[in-house]
Amino acid sequence: MPDGDIRLGGFGDSEALSNSLIDLIVAGTKRATSSLLWSWDFDNETLPRTGDVEIVLDWQGSPALILRTTRVDITPFDCVTADFAASEGEGDLSLTYWQNEHWRFFSEECRRIGRAADETMPIVCERFEVLHALTPTQ
Repeated sequence: MPDGDIRLGGFGDSEALSNSLIDLIVAGTKRATSSLLWSWDFDNETLPRTGDVEIVLDWQGSPALILRTTRVDITPFDCVTADFAASEGEGDLSLTYWQNEHWRFFSEECRRIGRAADETMPIVCERFEVLHALTPTQ
């Protein structure tokens, strides 16, 4: 394994979405991800940092990818840029698509942790590089 703190993670809130996001990463389309800062705090988890290594698990819990974090920024939801949205590699790569899909996701996450979603909620914007693709998705 390369140097850096190692963590386990996954993508998506369903098997189909997980497979789709892993495929986008393998294809080189997806080079970033975002999460809700409040969730990290609520779950008492350590935020990702530049240089961290993540072993990405597929929906069945098997290792699928090894990523390295290249940059982390915390940005209000309404300040996420079109460039970052495109780097997430989803949908039509537009900021509008990103805002619509992530508003849904972050609103659900806010309900889980007892918070109200708003335009200024802090988003962890993480960019990464692929070190290894371990297994193809089905």
